[in-house]
Amino acid sequence: MSVSIVKLPPPEAPRKSADLGDVRFRALLEREEWERLPPEVQSRFSKHLAGTQTALYRGVVIDMQMSRLGWLLAQVCRLFGAPLPLSRQAGGTAVVSVSEDRRCAGQCWTRIYARRGGFPQVIHSAKRFAGPTGLEEYLGRGLGMALRLEPLSDGLAFVSDHYFLQIGRWRVRLRRAITPGTARITHRQIAGKRFLFELIVEHPRVGKLLHQQILFDDVE
Repeated sequence: MSVSIVKLPPPEAPRKSADLGDVRFRALLEREEWERLPPEVQSRFSKHLAGTQTALYRGVVIDMQMSRLGWLLAQVCRLFGAPLPLSRQAGGTAVVSVSEDRRCAGQCWTRIYARRGGFPQVIHSAKRFAGPTGLEEYLGRGLGMALRLEPLSDGLAFVSDHYFLQIGRWRVRLRRAITPGTARITHRQIAGKRFLFELIVEHPRVGKLLHQQILFDDVE
């Protein structure tokens, strides 16, 4: 396996403004791109979560598809904290909470998926505003992916740029040949407090591995 190793600098302090809220997502886009986003999307991605404040979103899984290889990928990822859905079941409830990670100048994301049998699946990840793309998601056991933020007419897309393993301040970038392909997460405004979350993992040779859609509402 061919890898490249890079020693990382410490994370920068959060960039915030008392008037604009949290401007870290905004800073990843051009000014015109941000201003064209629906106001509801701007609001969700500029919430200033101080102290122990938490943003909550409640939804229903309306579509969940996995190929056989996608199911196998989800099982293998259990070694890294199970960052992918483990069940093909749709119709279950989902809850997402977002809080500030002061230690790493990022955000902690917790996703809870109800299941018909047994305990809910709980997925933990951390978004950090660092790395070559300005945004990274840490999935567990050192596995992470660098994300590109792309504006849409009705929301935002988070697209994987590359995957890596990180041990302390040392990073090993994984070659594309040994990764699951491209992960694309979209957030599309529907109306008012409602938005559509979509996750697609697609491999360039074997096609779509996983497709999930969840209809969420803001929780006041």
